[in-house]
Amino acid sequence: MLTLSDLIHLPYTPGLSDGGIAYTCRSLAYTYGRKGSSRVESLRHTVAEVAVELALRHYLTEQAVPFDVLAAAPFTRPDHYDIALGRHRCEVKSYLITHRSQISQIRRDPGILLQVPALVPLDEFASGERKPDDLYLFVFLLGVVAAGQADMQKAVAAGQPVYLIHLLPEAWTRPAKWLPLEKLVLKSECESPITVEIGGQDNERNFISATLELLPRQRMLVEVTFQSLAYIHADRRPTARIGIYSPVHGEPYLIPAHTWGNLWVYGMDILLTGWLTHADFRRKAKVLSAGMRTFLYDRTGVKNLFVPCEQLNPLGPLFKRVTEWTMAGIPAGG
Repeated sequence: MLTLSDLIHLPYTPGLSDGGIAYTCRSLAYTYGRKGSSRVESLRHTVAEVAVELALRHYLTEQAVPFDVLAAAPFTRPDHYDIALGRHRCEVKSYLITHRSQISQIRRDPGILLQVPALVPLDEFASGERKPDDLYLFVFLLGVVAAGQADMQKAVAAGQPVYLIHLLPEAWTRPAKWLPLEKLVLKSECESPITVEIGGQDNERNFISATLELLPRQRMLVEVTFQSLAYIHADRRPTARIGIYSPVHGEPYLIPAHTWGNLWVYGMDILLTGWLTHADFRRKAKVLSAGMRTFLYDRTGVKNLFVPCEQLNPLGPLFKRVTEWTMAGIPAGG
């Protein structure tokens, strides 16, 4: 059983958001999901997940806990790597909590988290990709986001970082014909120069990017040869439209000034709770139907399996055992 003293607090630094954004942008070249603002929201959760994994690696290194880094299997996550402890692959299940009232509650009384359900989507759990002795590690990230236009303006005015991104439509991300985007040009209608980055894939489906300074109302030819484009990032909030054109797509794609999303996660605290093996999670878990309200979600989008966090195993003894196994040369689980 988990107790309050078993929770491990990790600090959150801006570099974690930088790392999460870098991974998320690269992954966009290989994945395509929901459209619009809901998709940007989903990407912010990816940023948070990667930030948590980076923080966990830093902690393990500082504490001299041996771990391995294993390439993830799905081809849609070519740059993702899982942590392995004592040769047991670990899946870090992290939850981003952004409601200020909940953040205040947890900071006053972290013990609240012991009653929060540790969730794993049922279809993901049943996919057959995990072994019985693989580990689930459950982590909570407290942080806020600036998703709306007004919130983004407030963040900029307060000197906070933002990462503005516009996601291109499927015709550009996953073109029906895999052809070079010849004579690819960008044009800005902003009154002053603006620097942008575009990212996508080359002929061999490797991730590539290019950074350009767009002068007002001047066409800028892209010298890098892209086959697909997934996103465009602007170094500041555009005040007017930015257009992208290639004869391959016929009509130019115009990006209105109000359609940029902010990927930055303003993290505050990371709380490591506990762990279970895949087999133990199956044994302890109950089903939570889709559409149910929990501490984590106003309404769950899918059916989940859940175990209350107080029924997880503490991480401290696990990290100690892994260290002892390695120092003694004992096989994992020995």
